[in-house]
Amino acid sequence: MDHLWSPWRYSYIKAAPSSGCVFCEIAQAPPEQDRELLVVLRAESNFVVLNRYPYTSGHAMVIPYRHHGTLEEASAETAQEMMLLTQRLEAALRKLYRAEGVNLGMNIGRAAGAGVAGHIHMHALPRWVADANFMTTVGETRVLPEDLDTTWVRLREALAA
Repeated sequence: MDHLWSPWRYSYIKAAPSSGCVFCEIAQAPPEQDRELLVVLRAESNFVVLNRYPYTSGHAMVIPYRHHGTLEEASAETAQEMMLLTQRLEAALRKLYRAEGVNLGMNIGRAAGAGVAGHIHMHALPRWVADANFMTTVGETRVLPEDLDTTWVRLREALAA
């Protein structure tokens, strides 16, 4: 059997499970914790955060501060800002990673595959032709060429512009 070591995940494994909504906890945290929590941008109604367990380098999410289980519960202003931030995020991912495409999506509710089912969020993932290589298809493992701290710095700078 082959092993691929990922010791950086140990802090997640040993951490006590959150009793509340992880996105609400991030939303309520002070800006001084943004780097630790991977928040790259805070806007009026939404924030942009890196996915802690990304599918690709640059995998980020746009999340409302308010806890909404469905898109229809969000105000028009929140939904509009969410889409405007998603546009900015798409442009930044294309520029920073020379992405040939970008997956955007929301899984609303557990039945739709939402990992955090009670709090809507928009995923944005840069993609490239043939980016599902043998490691993904045969080894069921993703290889990410950039660590999260580097991604955080690059994306924060790109979105600040």
